[in-house]
Amino acid sequence: MTAEQTEPPVVIEALTAAHADEVLAIYQAGIDEGNATFETAAPAWEVFDAAKLAEHRFVALDPEGGGAGTGSARTGGSGRVLGWIAVAPVSPRAVYAGVVEHSVYVHPGARGRGVARALLDALIASTEAAGIWTIQAGVFPENTASIAVHLRAGFRAVGVSERVGRHHGTWRDVQLLERRSPVVG
Repeated sequence: MTAEQTEPPVVIEALTAAHADEVLAIYQAGIDEGNATFETAAPAWEVFDAAKLAEHRFVALDPEGGGAGTGSARTGGSGRVLGWIAVAPVSPRAVYAGVVEHSVYVHPGARGRGVARALLDALIASTEAAGIWTIQAGVFPENTASIAVHLRAGFRAVGVSERVGRHHGTWRDVQLLERRSPVVG
């Protein structure tokens, strides 16, 4: 690819059970790298599915049907899953009905293609249309690429929870990020 050529844009669609194997494989790849989450293993699809709000979860697909490397080919859709994003409510209390926490993961072979930003943009549009005014994230400070893409997408750094949890026997800090909608009040 020459400097003038760019990667084709990704296709964003709703994350469904049809994407389960690839989504969970990408999640596990992030877990295995060590700077994505306190989790040590991706959950079963049923657990993942129950924890995420169905109307605010998306996958980025390779429009050319190729892929990021590993992952099984699916039937239907535009191509292999390059990344995913999903939200969970931060609290069952009514006062927090407009606040969600999100996770975004990109296949290691698809990084640098704008996948995370495309997923964040889709999530922001979806949540704002539903009246959600705040999207939160907790990111390990060492995950500088994730922090940077969030800041470019309009998130702000709120602070750092120091030594908030143990990860493989080591206390870890978490950078807190949030995006307040300028259109939902």
